[in-house]
Amino acid sequence: MAYFDKVKVKDKLYGLVFGPGKVSQVFEDSHYKMMVKFKNGYEVPYTEDGIPGWGNFKKQTIFYKKDIDLTDVDFGPVTKVLSPKKIIKLREKNKLEVRLPSGIWTDCTKCVAGYVEDMLEAENYHLFRKSLKKKDK
Repeated sequence: MAYFDKVKVKDKLYGLVFGPGKVSQVFEDSHYKMMVKFKNGYEVPYTEDGIPGWGNFKKQTIFYKKDIDLTDVDFGPVTKVLSPKKIIKLREKNKLEVRLPSGIWTDCTKCVAGYVEDMLEAENYHLFRKSLKKKDK
């Protein structure tokens, strides 16, 4: 039985990428099980296992709001704003993290390339940081 087998329109969910949202549609005969509308206006389709049709996430990124525990998730502020040159260099070395619209930091390679490019073009350099290693935390 999949996590979202009994999902209904207007169910409150929390996405690790976009934050709080509600189910706006449930699909019967589709690869995707539901469409979720988030508070920031994004609408994203999800499979019955909670895998989004956005980015290259291979695991569940959305949960029922009552089931999610965010105590171990990194919402920390950026400590140093990086230069565009440094951001590009870290990205090439796969050592760059990006802050998702939900406020959570994630590996830059998991995001759609367009999201990273849009943030760079908008000069939102505060949404990037060097990856933290386990020993640095």
